[in-house]
Amino acid sequence: MDITGLTRREKERSYLDGQLLIAMPHVFDSNFDRTVIYICAHSGDGAMGFILNRPQPMSFCDLLVQLKVISSDDAICLPTRARDMAVQAGGPVDTGRGFVLHSDDYLSDSTMPVSDELCMTATVDILRAISKGKGPHRATMMLGYAGWGPGQLEAEIGENGWLTCPASDDIVYDRALPDKYDRVLASMGINPAMLSRESGHA
Repeated sequence: MDITGLTRREKERSYLDGQLLIAMPHVFDSNFDRTVIYICAHSGDGAMGFILNRPQPMSFCDLLVQLKVISSDDAICLPTRARDMAVQAGGPVDTGRGFVLHSDDYLSDSTMPVSDELCMTATVDILRAISKGKGPHRATMMLGYAGWGPGQLEAEIGENGWLTCPASDDIVYDRALPDKYDRVLASMGINPAMLSRESGHA
């Protein structure tokens, strides 16, 4: 899937940009079982987003060393914010590629605004900035992404495969992953046990 068209900054945002998808129990793909997904881009070309509740067994420090942004000797000198930064499995597509969701206090030529306060950057420059303590105030690293072809996500939503609701920064950056799915549903007033094919949009 070519994401170039999806990540290009559009004049008008789609109604799904900046929304959460919450997987229904009968979700169409086992990769998305009990997932909460943040939609970053949606257009006639398709959609892309990031799973917010799947851990990645790699620290941000290890990732920086692997990408040769820093040396292993420099790892102990990383700013606290960089050492504590989360790395998550953003989705099953292009899992070797990294994306940073972050607050809008960091901007580069490759940064794509997603909402009024949240941006996405997918170049190594932001990793260098974070490693030097000059990056965004809030950020989370995603490896891979979730992608849909033209019309695919709309069809899945229409078949009640996903609930949708507005996202909040706290949910995007929240590192308490194991119960995030249940907490998002609870914030919508939904008990997971009550979900069925009859459910619709929140």
